[in-house]
Amino acid sequence: MKHTFKKGERLKSRKLIERLFVEGKRFKSFPIQLVYLQTEHDSDYLIQTGFSVPKRHFKRAVDRNKVKRLMREAFRLHKHLLPNLKEISYTKKHVFMFIYMTDIIVPYNDVEKQILKLLKKIKQSSFQ
Repeated sequence: MKHTFKKGERLKSRKLIERLFVEGKRFKSFPIQLVYLQTEHDSDYLIQTGFSVPKRHFKRAVDRNKVKRLMREAFRLHKHLLPNLKEISYTKKHVFMFIYMTDIIVPYNDVEKQILKLLKKIKQSSFQ
């Protein structure tokens, strides 16, 4: 199995992001929060995902980018836990946003555990 995170899987639409924060539901698993919404989008992929690290927690872009890389990598390796287009109809598309909620950089193993925990929660609640 290829563990990839292609361009079509990335959440880039400003309209979708705004709608996600207004209408979306949230799960928290310290230090990461997941905001998700079932909605239609133009991508061929079932799920579009974004990663955010607030500037108020990390002033330097280098630090924000490092944390985003950690979260992206953990998601990329474990996204196979979620259904793909072959398992579910095209009408049940989702958008996700992972938000880092603390001002310290935790080790990758901790980030991976929390991402895994959030993916299991979302699978149980939204994809059943």
